[in-house]
Amino acid sequence: MKIRKLGREGLEVSSIGLGCMGMSDFYGESDEAESIATIHRALELGIDFLDTADMYGRGANEELVGRAVAGRRDEVVLATKFGIVRGEGNERSINGRPEYVRESIDGSLRRLGVDHVDLYYQHRVDKTVPIEETVGAMAELVEAGKVRFLGLSEASAETIRRAHAVHPISVLQSEFSLFERGLVDSILPTLRELGIGLVPYSPLGRGFLTGRFRSKEDFGSSDFRAHDPRMSEENFEKNLAIVEAIEELAAKHEVTPAQLAIAWVLAQGDDVVPIPGTRKVSRLEENAASVDVALDAEDLAALNALPRPEGDRYAAGLMESIDD
Repeated sequence: MKIRKLGREGLEVSSIGLGCMGMSDFYGESDEAESIATIHRALELGIDFLDTADMYGRGANEELVGRAVAGRRDEVVLATKFGIVRGEGNERSINGRPEYVRESIDGSLRRLGVDHVDLYYQHRVDKTVPIEETVGAMAELVEAGKVRFLGLSEASAETIRRAHAVHPISVLQSEFSLFERGLVDSILPTLRELGIGLVPYSPLGRGFLTGRFRSKEDFGSSDFRAHDPRMSEENFEKNLAIVEAIEELAAKHEVTPAQLAIAWVLAQGDDVVPIPGTRKVSRLEENAASVDVALDAEDLAALNALPRPEGDRYAAGLMESIDD
């Protein structure tokens, strides 16, 4: 697996990573043994970049990742996040106060079973706290040796600039795929001007671009996609046309739609490292093979010309947490 550089501070990771969220939360029931086997297989394939967060399973995902990498710390680049607070009733709030930053890292280190994380993100921007204060506290963690590099998630261009002026930001994590290209016009140019890498989450459009889902009924009741505006009764069939176009081009290349979709993300630049999530070894192996898919200018032009999806990418309440 080839290595890509994220930011100018020295962070290097495999050209694709592994999003671990679904192993503990949001996509219905999962099997821990299979999830851990998936992480171990990722390491065998040279995928060293593991992504988690303290809110995934209310800490359970960090604990799972910690168990999976126990005794193998030197083989992994660990990324986790803070800032989304989940209540007992699953209500959410955003907290970017400096004292919460300090508290959160200690909890993450304990659950992961490590003395430092390689990349620490603010999961969502707290619009009630100046970003300078939040990043200032994050910078203290770097000085203390608890964190190596800093990142933001779903931050606007203005916020990124202000944060970067306090301490170098190595990575922005945001949704980016053939199903979501909203950051192309403003965010991506800002990242490249400042020398900040991009880590796209949901590079498969929450699995929609794989072609495995042909109707809304394919999602279980505990699967959050059942409430995704782009997968509503109103929009599902319209957006399926995007998938069908991807399937057609994938067949031409004799690859899967998932591999083609990830290959498109990889082709956006050497400073882009997608983190497709999965909890199954077979899907991981399929995704890993995306690095060998070569797209020419004609392929990229055809994919770039695909229509944008119908519907917001989150339900209204969650869209409010996006910094814009």
